[in-house]
Amino acid sequence: MTGYWVDVAAVGFFALEWLVYAITLEHSAYGRDSLSARMHVYREIWVRNLLNRDARMVDMQIMASLQNGTAFFASTSLIAIGGALALLRATNDALTVLSALPFNLSPSPALWEVKCVGLILIFIYSFFKFAWAYRLFNYVAILFGAMPPATQRDAPEAEAHVIRTTKLFEAAGRHFNRGQRAFFFALGYLGWFVSPWVLFITTAAVVIVTWRRQFASNAWQAMGS
Repeated sequence: MTGYWVDVAAVGFFALEWLVYAITLEHSAYGRDSLSARMHVYREIWVRNLLNRDARMVDMQIMASLQNGTAFFASTSLIAIGGALALLRATNDALTVLSALPFNLSPSPALWEVKCVGLILIFIYSFFKFAWAYRLFNYVAILFGAMPPATQRDAPEAEAHVIRTTKLFEAAGRHFNRGQRAFFFALGYLGWFVSPWVLFITTAAVVIVTWRRQFASNAWQAMGS
């Protein structure tokens, strides 16, 4: 029973850290100084500069690269789901391998299956986030195409279109970031397959690494200069 509660505490810690990190990054004053928030400012600058020029082929090429990157991650999520399902089907084989190790890492079959199902759910979540981000990037590309010409940039309709496009652009980036965050935390979740104590460590490591990239990396410093 003691071991069971250690697993519960480790998973609870994992879920809490993910939730608190996401809320802090997206819904707090502290998060408004993150790298993602700083990049959002440049999304609006990009859209406004787009309004001021008639030749917009380069902008559409950049948007296509964003769509391709999102599609890659969505496809990777599906592959990861397939791998996790294969791991679930091979429960007996996996436990046999673990039992042969010099140190005991072999959980009960039920617990192993719970771990696999949790991993599958994380990758399903990431797939939905990447798929929706891809859809939103498609919508942004349509709004780019519907951008009023530069001769009408001072019209109220042009300003409304810029704001509309920027908000949709921000939503696309936010969902893409959530999908990537799920990938990072999935790596931390793998620690549970070793031990609940390892899950505590890997979860903390993921939070530290992702926090540093958002608030203390060279990229963050460069975007603040």
